[in-house]
Amino acid sequence: MLGAKLKELRKTKGLYQRHLAAAMDVDTAFISKIENEEKRISVDHILKLSKVLDADYAELLSLWLADKLKAAVPDSKIAKKAAANLNLVLSNKECA
Repeated sequence: MLGAKLKELRKTKGLYQRHLAAAMDVDTAFISKIENEEKRISVDHILKLSKVLDADYAELLSLWLADKLKAAVPDSKIAKKAAANLNLVLSNKECA
């Protein structure tokens, strides 16, 4: 999810992987692995990517969390229930 979004944002900006890698101070292979969903990244990378790509941090973070949930809970029914519960918890916090 996140990898595809990052690739889309990078291409929309007219950047090559090497340009994004230079801006992130990482190598091109790292960017390739992120875009191909072969490498997980940290929250710090999400913040930096949002700045470099001028992207919505909350959207990238939510995709990052969705990828983490998918990796942690391979059973799609359980993952969907967990996501729904998370949504419920978050919406209750907003109401409080």
